[in-house]
Amino acid sequence: MIVKMLHEKGLKAEHAYTAAFASIGLSVVSWCGPMKAESAGTARADRWGIFVGEWAPTFFALGLALANYERDHDLLHPITH
Repeated sequence: MIVKMLHEKGLKAEHAYTAAFASIGLSVVSWCGPMKAESAGTARADRWGIFVGEWAPTFFALGLALANYERDHDLLHPITH
């Protein structure tokens, strides 16, 4: 299971959520930046903004899957001190 492997490698739900919000910001930057700096115009800026913006739902879904796994894993394996 991919989610289990990612969890074992140290990836947490918070990391995926942070990546999702960062991709939203990067989408805005990649849309605004090239529109002013390049001569290719708005078509290229639109494509880059949409391309990067499509990462956010994937990271949010991964974060949700990791959060569910972490919750279930903690219920099955409680930490005793």
